[in-house]
Amino acid sequence: MPDFLTFAQKLGTSFNDLDLLIEALTHRSYLNEHREYEGSHNERLEFLGDAVLELAATTFLFNKFPTKPEGELTAYRAALVNTVSLAESAAKLGINDYLLLSKGESKDIGRARDVILADSFEAIIGAIYLDSGYEAAEAFIAKNIFNKIDAVIANRSYQDAKSRFQELAQEKKGTTPSYETLSEVGPDHNKRFTVGVFIGSEEIARGEGQSKQEAEQSAAQAGLDKTGW
Repeated sequence: MPDFLTFAQKLGTSFNDLDLLIEALTHRSYLNEHREYEGSHNERLEFLGDAVLELAATTFLFNKFPTKPEGELTAYRAALVNTVSLAESAAKLGINDYLLLSKGESKDIGRARDVILADSFEAIIGAIYLDSGYEAAEAFIAKNIFNKIDAVIANRSYQDAKSRFQELAQEKKGTTPSYETLSEVGPDHNKRFTVGVFIGSEEIARGEGQSKQEAEQSAAQAGLDKTGW
């Protein structure tokens, strides 16, 4: 077992009930593989932490940007608390080293691991809330999430990739990018699409996804990365 007390100290929190932190770090798959384990998995804490995070982020943005309209605040919040952002914060805290996972789940990388990390981060928020109250949970969120807002705005990461790529293509090339489905494979319940993004007749990048919309977003992000815009 990892040293959860040391991890609690690393988080900058002091748990009255350390079992709450352990539960926050326990994935459902671990229980399936360790029938003798008497603890619970983290899904209920994740559910609670998600609500606490949304309230804290909403309050922070409402107070920080008193003149911004609801639509912009919603976009800022989505960028702050999406899976990528939460997984990034979780990785910086070293949560990977303390997760209780099945052997199969422990091998996950990329998007699958990001989801596990983000869910665990939310579960930790839920655990802190139950153990020490809202102010302690809000302080944890502020320390690990709110400091990203300047970068979110500077990098326009509050916009989805397609919107950013279109805006920049129009600004730099004077044209609107187009998208073309290049391939579609797999059965109906598990399709995989490959989409190319074009400026004029030039293919800029490709992306894949389980829907055309997801593949287009992936292609747009690849286009942003490739062009350096």
